[in-house]
Amino acid sequence: MKILHTSDWHLGQSFLTKSRKDEHHAFLDWLLAQVQLHMIDAIIVAGDIFDTGTPPSYAREMYNRFVVAINQLGCTLVVLGGNHDSVSMLNESKTLLACLNTHVIANTSDEIDEQVFALKNRQGEVGAVLCAVPFIRARDVVVSVAGETGVEKRQVLGEAIKRHYTQIYEAALTLRKDNGWDVPIIATGHLTALGVSQSESVRDIYIGSLEGFAADGFPPADYIALGHIHRPQIVAKSEHIRYSGSPIPLSFDELKYTKQVVVVEFEKAKRLSITPIEIPIFQPMAVLKGSLDDIAAQLASFDVEPIGLPTWLFIEVHMQDYFSDLQQRIQNMTQDLHVEVLRLKRARGQSQAALEQVAKETLAELTPFDVFDKRLTLESMKEEIEAGQLDRIKTQFQQIVSEIELQELSE
Repeated sequence: MKILHTSDWHLGQSFLTKSRKDEHHAFLDWLLAQVQLHMIDAIIVAGDIFDTGTPPSYAREMYNRFVVAINQLGCTLVVLGGNHDSVSMLNESKTLLACLNTHVIANTSDEIDEQVFALKNRQGEVGAVLCAVPFIRARDVVVSVAGETGVEKRQVLGEAIKRHYTQIYEAALTLRKDNGWDVPIIATGHLTALGVSQSESVRDIYIGSLEGFAADGFPPADYIALGHIHRPQIVAKSEHIRYSGSPIPLSFDELKYTKQVVVVEFEKAKRLSITPIEIPIFQPMAVLKGSLDDIAAQLASFDVEPIGLPTWLFIEVHMQDYFSDLQQRIQNMTQDLHVEVLRLKRARGQSQAALEQVAKETLAELTPFDVFDKRLTLESMKEEIEAGQLDRIKTQFQQIVSEIELQELSE
């Protein structure tokens, strides 16, 4: 049994006014070729098929065409809902797509049979049992209790997710035993596991309620296919618990690492291999940083003659002085090159360095209030009236954070 793990397609994404339609089309064609080349039996898409709950019509058409094409190749498709996906939109075609060998699990529910089922290989034989866990919304697994503190709510949600995984996994064990199948059990998830590295394009999904899910809460499945984090990586030093990452860079900082899908091969219940497959670059992108002279030197490496697609650029100019005509200067530098500047950022001296230091500390040790206080220290408030204003700003910030936490927990 060969299973291909992918996630976070974000079909329909608009990237700084640029459509990703052509990139996604090229990726799906490439994916179909991989299914044929590697004789894949099943594809698991671990959430965030679409970028929004109301994707453009071309994105939905692309999705439907892929379902038809993958069925014609004799490959099973499993589609899991992510935090970006609309439950109702995925469910509206669920019954129809079931006729095309596609399983759609848009949300968690009490119907365990819909979330635990057998996956068959190309020969029609049962090759694995799947614990199909999509993005778990708090309202689906937690009953809100008045008077709970923020810490208590986080603990309750974490325990509820762990309990759901346990219930699903036990049902999978029962299904395998009752049928006498010598096959692996595979689980999925769409969440943030503790200790993973995120990118700018990842939006937190449990703000104010769950910072991350501990890896010991996952069941002892033979492979766990995760989505939501766009950087491919293993979890808790466990090779069989993985994020495949997004297939295309969804932000400029994602250019730092190679995009991939993961192929997992089993011989009966024994896992033979876990093989990442590098995804080609379908749209050239680049980040240029430095002084104006540094930027000019880096731009010298780009072609003047238009060959292929133009390169999308993020340019960060490090400068001590303020230039009111910075945009015009960059435009003059790039006007004859086969590039498009999608983002231009100024970075100035000590303030920028201080903010970068705060950002690094935040990842490991700071609360939102610590970060806010450190940011305020960069402002000059020496007068008594300004000090009073500072106190009011801090009070308002605390109220906003509390309101966000309560709103997230009630959804």
